[in-house]
Amino acid sequence: MVWVSKERLAILLDNEGHLTGAPELVVEVLSPGVQNERRNREVKLKLYASRGVQEYWILNWQLQQVEVYRREKAVLKLAATLFATDDLSSPLLPNFVCTVAQLFV
Repeated sequence: MVWVSKERLAILLDNEGHLTGAPELVVEVLSPGVQNERRNREVKLKLYASRGVQEYWILNWQLQQVEVYRREKAVLKLAATLFATDDLSSPLLPNFVCTVAQLFV
């Protein structure tokens, strides 16, 4: 899942409605398997950082946890690992607060 602010959406969409630039937020749900996990934690993390994504959330449905990566300079760095009882929020989404467990219902 991706999220783009209303202000940036018109700039990032081409005439056919395709997203042509980096969203502010990418949310990835881990698929089972070592290769899938490696792709999300290494390959996609590096790709999203190079494209300018501001935040990347990796949801682990098996552990019911969320890893939150936030942009620091040109790199996405792990900012927090949140567990089922923790609240998830983001400076990108000022009115959004959600208990991590609610993401896995």
